[in-house]
Amino acid sequence: MKLILAMAALVLTNPRYLPLALSSAWAFRAHRWWARPPFLPLPSLTYVRWRMDTAYGDPAAAPSRDELKGFLQWAHRARKEMASSPHDRDRR
Repeated sequence: MKLILAMAALVLTNPRYLPLALSSAWAFRAHRWWARPPFLPLPSLTYVRWRMDTAYGDPAAAPSRDELKGFLQWAHRARKEMASSPHDRDRR
């Protein structure tokens, strides 16, 4: 929950991060998100807790504002590169 609040605070104070945050939310959305409240394409809380635990040693941790910015920029670049690079099967 802290992560979602931190992300919301980031995009409210830096609207240029909104497209990056929406893109990341879509990429990490929970399976069948549309079938469960709050009916938003957000990652599952179990997944978020696991990621925070593996990254920070605390499932309730939240990344800093700078870490969020860096992650959003990195994830955006990585998705762009994956979309523009040929698939492994095409290289054979």
